[in-house]
Amino acid sequence: MHLDDFDFFLPQELIAQHPSEKRDASRLMIVRRDTGLISESGFASLPDLLRDGDILVINDTKVIPARLPGRKESGGRIEVFLVRRVAGPGEVWHCLVRSSKPPRRGMRILLPEGLEAVALEQAVDGLWVLSFSPPDDFDERLDRAGNVPLPPYIRRPAGEDDRERYQTVYARVKGAVAAPTAGLHMTPELLRSIEDRGVGILPVTLHVGLGTFMPVRTAILEDHRMHREEYHIPPGTAEGINRAKKEGRRVVALGTTSVRALEQASRDDGTLVPGTGEADIFIRPGYRFNIVDAMITNFHLPKSTLLMLVAAFAGKELLFRAYGEAVKKGFRFYSYGDAMFIS
Repeated sequence: MHLDDFDFFLPQELIAQHPSEKRDASRLMIVRRDTGLISESGFASLPDLLRDGDILVINDTKVIPARLPGRKESGGRIEVFLVRRVAGPGEVWHCLVRSSKPPRRGMRILLPEGLEAVALEQAVDGLWVLSFSPPDDFDERLDRAGNVPLPPYIRRPAGEDDRERYQTVYARVKGAVAAPTAGLHMTPELLRSIEDRGVGILPVTLHVGLGTFMPVRTAILEDHRMHREEYHIPPGTAEGINRAKKEGRRVVALGTTSVRALEQASRDDGTLVPGTGEADIFIRPGYRFNIVDAMITNFHLPKSTLLMLVAAFAGKELLFRAYGEAVKKGFRFYSYGDAMFIS
């Protein structure tokens, strides 16, 4: 398949720059794969679209304040963007480093809240490996020093409101540098209403990485390689989903990150394997889904791997018809935008 097959026209004014006033006040497009029908409701109506016995899978990753302003010892300005922690002792991270001149090995970077970083080496993907000190209360210092890593298509500085709104209400496990955005619409009240319908809510963790914003640079999709993202499937989640699949009940994934974790950890026989690993699965049209029966997702960028994933699930023709309707009716796109329920 060709990259240009996944292009579409999107007016700039439809790219949401701010969240809706209330989390569940966003619009919800409903797409039925069996009939091809497309309709509209509000996100607060989601419980009415779910069935007794469904399993709703949420991604409980928590966004860290990954963007750090700093200075070189020489006084020059520099920005450090934490991408992923390196396993092992201390606080060693793969980071994106922006400055007027490229970093060099051994360079010290002075950061807010008494943090310092030393550049150890450059990784193969262009990121730098930095060691941070002091490591003993790193998380607390980072919370005070770092800024919310808003996506590049939000053309404004992050504000204090973003610390709360660019985070799901069920975020628990620190490690993401981007939010699982379909979950941003959820409220505690809505989750209770869903449970009252007889829907089970089970967590997975997938730490959304910088790769979620990386463009596809190959004209032929088969040549593209996905960035790896750490995921974890708890034993209780695997057990609950495997039981639901055996009993013919639906598994509804809240967000493409939940989809990727579930499908990465699945077997071809439709069972889910618990454990921790790295997700590098590239889901595109032609993929056969093993676990996911319905999906809730936001509206995605042209030519993005997320758009390709949703096209694989909904069918490309139906999805592009839905996107055409969304543009015509003024739906809001991307992280702070509206949502879609595909069943």
